[in-house]
Amino acid sequence: MYAIVDIETTGGYAAANGITEIAVYIHNGKKITRHFETLINPGKPIPPYIKALTGIDDEMVRDAPAFEDIAEVLYDLLKDCVFVAHNVNFDYSFVNHQLKASGFQLSPKKLCTVRLSRKTFADLPSYSLGNVCRSLNLPINNRHRAGGDALATVHLLEHCLANGAAIHIDEMLKKTSGEQWLPLQLNKTAILRLPSGPGVYYFHDGKDKVIYVGKAINIKKRVSSHFTHNDPDRKRQNFLRTICKITYKECATELQAIVLESTEIKRLWPKYNYSQKQPLQKFALYTFTDNRGYQRLAIDKKKKNLPALYNFNLLNEGQVMLKKIAAEFELNEKLCFIDQTAFTEEEWQQLEAPVKYNTKVQRALDALDNQLPTFAVMDDGLHPTEKLCLLIVRGSFWGMGYLPADLTVTSAGELKNHLTPFTDNDTIRNSIYSFVTLYPGKKIALNR
Repeated sequence: MYAIVDIETTGGYAAANGITEIAVYIHNGKKITRHFETLINPGKPIPPYIKALTGIDDEMVRDAPAFEDIAEVLYDLLKDCVFVAHNVNFDYSFVNHQLKASGFQLSPKKLCTVRLSRKTFADLPSYSLGNVCRSLNLPINNRHRAGGDALATVHLLEHCLANGAAIHIDEMLKKTSGEQWLPLQLNKTAILRLPSGPGVYYFHDGKDKVIYVGKAINIKKRVSSHFTHNDPDRKRQNFLRTICKITYKECATELQAIVLESTEIKRLWPKYNYSQKQPLQKFALYTFTDNRGYQRLAIDKKKKNLPALYNFNLLNEGQVMLKKIAAEFELNEKLCFIDQTAFTEEEWQQLEAPVKYNTKVQRALDALDNQLPTFAVMDDGLHPTEKLCLLIVRGSFWGMGYLPADLTVTSAGELKNHLTPFTDNDTIRNSIYSFVTLYPGKKIALNR
């Protein structure tokens, strides 16, 4: 039995909107056996643009039942049927959300007539309800009202069945089909062609813009998991409706995927990635010699073409480290710009000679340099003839790439000729340090 459903709502997602009208036609595959239809008081004002679209206003629903008043009747209608709708996940997200709130648990098989009509009647110019009915010369009346659209969907289902759609329906209703949970714009082939190894995947919108980047140990499994929960939240629903294409880049290891994901999020700034979108490193530790001959240390905004001694995401992070260095090596706080008040002439005269002071500064820089490791992480590549390499230079991530499996390298300088430079950030650096703690045998110490 099929339950062909259409609803009108106060907005586009179930978590914060209500249903204003619902129509259900129970169908046995040959004819309608039962019909249920009612306006519903959504418990909130109907927005003007919804009134203009549907013709349903606050006055019309004032004396209509609340959803909870019809929930039991609706549940009894739907519980043993295939839930059918044009873009089924939209209607189902509202109905299921409201039924849950009323204490009913619905878990039917679902059938989308958009997908079914695409399979049954290929190459139509459009598969929106109005356009597909016009293309197939099917009656559609009382548009944008639940009863009219539900009845048009009945006619469409019957026309599909009369044109050999039963074989498609059998496949679509299998739990493994994906047809019941995939976003409307995606075909199952988009999932089937995904690899089962580690890598980074990209969700694109209708204009081919990347809207989300993710990493996975198993790309196919991770991508599928995005679509298996019909969350009624606005962000979630908008996200799913926007996905039109999936692309991917295979990686040799999960660590490589973590690095690539973090880099791509900062490069592409995808709309639906909410983590790792903090600004890139903005401050650095620099040294210079002033006009009196004193070697000075300073935290400043990161300069594109000026070599830095160390990088920081936050100004405070750099200031804390510089204060520790100054205290440990007895450096003058004014010469390090920790104390930013101007020198008096008397203070200049009390300073030790530049040569002696600069020796202390150099000891501090040597100690910092020794604390910042330079090493490579070596792992299996995608193919037996190569190996994956990630390079850390003076504590910061420098880059990664594939090396010939038989190549022996002892210095960072040599490796740089074979690798692609990447921008360092906390996520990447911390991931690499965590990895070598777990797998110390994959860490190769290098000469600088």
